Amino acid sequence: MTAAAAAGRAAPGPVHGTWEPSPAARWEDAFLSGNGHHGALVFGDPHADRVVVTHHTLVRPDGDEARRRPPRLAARLSALQDRMLAGDRTAAEEFTDGRPLTWVRAFHPAFQLRLDRPPPTGHGRGYRRTVDFSTGETTAAHADWAGRVFVSRADDVIVQHVTAAPLTLDVTLDPRLPGAPHGLRVGHGAVLTAEGALLSLTTRYPGGDLAVTGTTLVVVTGGRTVLAPPGARVEDAAEVLLLTRVRRHTGEPDAAAEGRALRDLAEAGYQDLLRRHLALHRTAYQRVTLDLAADPADRALPGSALLARPDSAALPERLFAAGRYHLLSASGLLPPRLTGLWTGDWDTAWSGAFTTNANLNLQTAAAAATALPEVTEALARLVHRQLPDWRDNAREIFGARGVVAPSHTDGECGHTYHFSREYPLHLWTAGADWLLKPLVDHDECHGGHDPRTTAALAEVAFFYEDFLTRTDTAGRLTVVPSYSPENRPADASWGALDAAMDLSAARHALRTAADRHPEHAARWRALADRLPPHRINADGALAEWARPDLADTYDHRHLSHLYGVWPLDEINPYDTPELAAAAHRALALRGAENDSAHGHLHHALVAARLRDADRVAHALATVLTGDFFHASLMSAHYPRRDVYNADAAHTLPAVLVEALVHSTPDRLVLLPALPATWPTGALKGVRTRFGAELDLTWAADGTATAVLRPTRSHRIDLRTSTGAEPLDLVAGEDRAFGFKAR
Repeated sequence: MTAAAAAGRAAPGPVHGTWEPSPAARWEDAFLSGNGHHGALVFGDPHADRVVVTHHTLVRPDGDEARRRPPRLAARLSALQDRMLAGDRTAAEEFTDGRPLTWVRAFHPAFQLRLDRPPPTGHGRGYRRTVDFSTGETTAAHADWAGRVFVSRADDVIVQHVTAAPLTLDVTLDPRLPGAPHGLRVGHGAVLTAEGALLSLTTRYPGGDLAVTGTTLVVVTGGRTVLAPPGARVEDAAEVLLLTRVRRHTGEPDAAAEGRALRDLAEAGYQDLLRRHLALHRTAYQRVTLDLAADPADRALPGSALLARPDSAALPERLFAAGRYHLLSASGLLPPRLTGLWTGDWDTAWSGAFTTNANLNLQTAAAAATALPEVTEALARLVHRQLPDWRDNAREIFGARGVVAPSHTDGECGHTYHFSREYPLHLWTAGADWLLKPLVDHDECHGGHDPRTTAALAEVAFFYEDFLTRTDTAGRLTVVPSYSPENRPADASWGALDAAMDLSAARHALRTAADRHPEHAARWRALADRLPPHRINADGALAEWARPDLADTYDHRHLSHLYGVWPLDEINPYDTPELAAAAHRALALRGAENDSAHGHLHHALVAARLRDADRVAHALATVLTGDFFHASLMSAHYPRRDVYNADAAHTLPAVLVEALVHSTPDRLVLLPALPATWPTGALKGVRTRFGAELDLTWAADGTATAVLRPTRSHRIDLRTSTGAEPLDLVAGEDRAFGFKAR
């Protein structure tokens, strides 16, 4: 019991922000703000501050459009299928057009906005920098200086405000960032204005006319402003407001037009700009909260110190809050990339792209349950704008109607062109169902059918109609070729037959499309029913390939074969207990391979669905003790903060929710995998797929309470530690009940 509790005082709630006692020395530790279009990495140095500016559209061109086309292999598909069905285990290695592995175009930062002040003359008072998750505002203060930054979701502009007494600083837009390629053509612009100064920086990529222009309006109160090429100098001012935007374009930038637009915004002032932003950001952030009754002393720690206390309940509390904040901030024009919306280096790992065979869906897994439709809509934008390219993939590779999603995309091109012998990603056909699943979940949470999702599901079903034409000796359909990202059988090549993920995805897509298209329903359901069942191997585990002659490879970071458990509900302890037991055995046998964060948290998501609290707790502990998080509370791909990557940061909230609540359109499971380290807690505002908002509390004495606020009337199957019972819900009528937590 904490001292506050012992004294009978109410302990403060979870911290909705984080702080550090010193400026960021590395861009990875810079505090983050974003609106799903622009991003900002804020260092908070009172004497040499830097804000690295990013934008979702900034991908480096490669000058070769021909390479970004899917391979034309359809004419060779039938011959490949014949060879594979005849037992040739390496035939798929030849099913390429011979091109080398081609990475998608790399995401990169725009520039850094530098604010340089004269060196200090005294020691000054204490320093503190903070990011408030509920507002998206980063602040830093030291002595008589204070700086604030946020990225407006209302006005799509980076807003920065600096005060000092008095304030003298140099403002520069600096393109010199790590990894910047040789041959960049850089042009600076600076003019004095009635407000202060208008600065611009245009960077042209080598070998073309495509460019990126950043524009900053410097609005000065008091003092004077002079040009100090390539920027401006502010002398003896009381405060400075800076508004920044980035635009990717061809031709010459229209700096005057951008300046006029920024001046119009500047008239509102910092507080009004913040107020307009909060109406959107705060509303979204505050919909869901998690309270694990952490020690107030731990809650008060800076993030870097709290990360050194992995056993403290305050750490998952803060990472839950930070994860939802970063996920919301990275989602708008597009969903989060491998680096979210942020990078301070042109040389981003894996091109800073969208990896769709695991990472993107793991990062967005919390969107539906934690009430972030903004994230789901960002994912929908990516999907629907790329459907024409997905159709090209289906036609060129498989000779089929409908759509096939790529495993990697830069956000602009949806063609499949990133593949090799070791990673034959062009053989993966489950991607469209995988990417549409969160959109289906959103529809279930909110009721009704988004017509865009309904139309896309039909295109997936049309693909399977054309592709699923081959059968085995028993007359069952065979998925050939088939690929389980990013694994291979122990005794065969990467391209194989009847991968469990492909089987689950095809069944799910066909049946979901049938539910929304009654005119095709009978035909699509019949096709789904002809697919082979999952196989249980000699180890008692759900096999990664349904073919009995393909042996499992267990030590791998991906858990693609357990797609039927998570995110689907095809395999679960209630309706399919034998398959659920086999899936649990497969999970227990799975290794961690290279300790990728996404592998550990994917493991935890599957374990939660299978009601294994100990395995959830172990996977979480592996991540929390593995030094995966920077001081910014953004994460890394590997332990010891190796490779800046958003997988752990964005996926962790989904893991925490799945351990506490799981819902389907007809079922609610409460506290399915509650770790013993969380004896007391409350999850408020979580959404369910049967259209109800849920508040859940549990206590150390083993009691728990749930309050459901349904938006539609429905009977559900309620599952708790004591068993199952039907629960009738009536739209608009709250339903509260108690149960045993364990």
